[in-house]
Formats: sequence, structure tokens, C-alpha cells
Amino acid sequence: MVVIYWMIAFLIFLGVEAATTSLASIWFAGGALAALAAAAVGLGVKAQLIVFVLVSFILLLLVRPLASGFMKGKDTKTNVDGLVGRKAVVKERVDNLAGTGTAVLGAETWLARSAVEGQIFEPGTVVEVAAISGAKLIVKA
Repeated sequence: MVVIYWMIAFLIFLGVEAATTSLASIWFAGGALAALAAAAVGLGVKAQLIVFVLVSFILLLLVRPLASGFMKGKDTKTNVDGLVGRKAVVKERVDNLAGTGTAVLGAETWLARSAVEGQIFEPGTVVEVAAISGAKLIVKA
């Protein structure tokens, strides 16, 4: 009779995991399956509960870091984050003190400021985009 309860618990945990896909209850589904096996071989309720807790805990500790890394995937730079590190050509003198400067990146003209205070870039200079601040390129040599 206890086998049915473990089967129900297993299905519920599996259903919750399928609905959330957040690795929230898969560990308990594994524990319930192990407890179901313990019940099938005739172990008592106390032993089944111990098996459930131990297997769930072991799965959580051992598998979660691996599964989280696998599910996270790879970070892909998007929009302006993808511009950092690219080369731009200074169109108008970049001078932070005077508050002037533009640079061409790809086919677009951006406002530009130097990443290093006091560093000035003349037109035609190739610079690297160090960061994006609002609508301005922060550039460096």
C-alpha cells in the first residue's frame, strides 16, 4: 500500500518539475523513486523515509551544480554590450574638458568621451570602445 503513496509522490514531484522547469523538485522525485524501490523490496516506512531524504539530499548536492551550469548556457552579448571592445574612428576631436567628440562605429556616429581624463584623440584616430554610457562611447587608445 505504501508503494502507491511513493508512486503518487513521484508523479507529483515530476509534474511540478515539468510545470516549472526550474530544478525545484526533481531531487524529490528521485528520492521518491528510491523510496518506492525501498518499499518494493519490503523495507519499513522509517527506512523508506530515510532513503527518501538521503537520496533527495545527495541528488541536490551532487547534481544541482552540474545541471545549473548546463541549463544556464552561454552568455551572449546583445545590443550595446556587443560594441564594447570594437574599434571606432574619431570623427570630431574627443576632449572631455571641452565636452566635445564624436566617433564612427560601424556606420553610426556616436558621441564619444575618453576613458582617461585629459587624454585627447584627434580626428582619424582609431580607438577602442571601453564602455557605453547612455548614448556615448567611452573610448581608449
